[in-house]
Amino acid sequence: MVRVLLMLLACVLACEAAAQPASDAGWPDKPIRLIVPFPAGSTADVVGRILAQKLSVRLGQQVIAENRVGASGNIGMDALAKAAPDGYTLGLVTASTHAVAPSLSANLPYDPLKDFRPISMIGGAPYVLVAYPGLPAKTLAELIALAKAKPGTLNYGSAGPASLAHLAGASFASLAGISITHVPYKSSAQSVIDLMTGRLDMQFATIAPTLPNIRAGQLRALVTTGKQRVSALPDVPTVAESGFPDYEVTLWVAFMVPAATPDAIAARLHSEVTTILSAPETKEILQSHGYVAEPGPPEALTERIRTEIAKWRDVVAKAGIRAE
Repeated sequence: MVRVLLMLLACVLACEAAAQPASDAGWPDKPIRLIVPFPAGSTADVVGRILAQKLSVRLGQQVIAENRVGASGNIGMDALAKAAPDGYTLGLVTASTHAVAPSLSANLPYDPLKDFRPISMIGGAPYVLVAYPGLPAKTLAELIALAKAKPGTLNYGSAGPASLAHLAGASFASLAGISITHVPYKSSAQSVIDLMTGRLDMQFATIAPTLPNIRAGQLRALVTTGKQRVSALPDVPTVAESGFPDYEVTLWVAFMVPAATPDAIAARLHSEVTTILSAPETKEILQSHGYVAEPGPPEALTERIRTEIAKWRDVVAKAGIRAE
């Protein structure tokens, strides 16, 4: 009888051990996948792959990027939320997936806070407000005056309805008290062509791919949207410097894992990512892609998401923007 009880106890303990998340003692002992919710070649994808390569070196295991695209990033984030919390699935999240999307819909397949565990902010890429060179406005103040003189006649482009660039324009219009018309595009390449030829008046554009057009005089840079000036455009002021101190819009990217990932594994990932982001070489690489490295504690990332969801919900409600 005692022997039977001991065998039963051994079975129970074995089952409990099997049900536990992977121990961090030997972690990682196999490749880690990095879910990227946007297409290969996109700015977020490029940044994710740069960090994946550096993490691979530090962890001694390959970190392999896997593009899970669709539904504006929601498909990839749903896959991350439902992945095994064993330290072998990492996700690249963005302002679009964790701040804009939740502000537009209460029916996401994932909860931006409850379903994920933050590892670290990677960095933020501010936009640059560029205008058609023939537009008679060389400063933000002149642009606002022009918009007020001709309400509703000026337009601005974006990568699509309810995109962060769209919300950036809507937020600016609300703060400045102007009426400008949103023109959604399927690609930024198309909108840039229209902007250079005068069919479009302005656009909140990503900096890295827009720099050549600015330097060639094909586009006029008026302001950038971050807290500080951009090193690649040192003479271009921020929106905050130009009379709107509370205005800030950055397309940030960060690392998260499934919510139940063990503490020790999350702490190790945070430590490694922080070390990578603190290296001058990494800062320079990110800067070349328009990002400013922003390592910080996981709690700061959580608070930023909460703040931005509330911020964009207010903008969406005032502008009557809906997800499409």
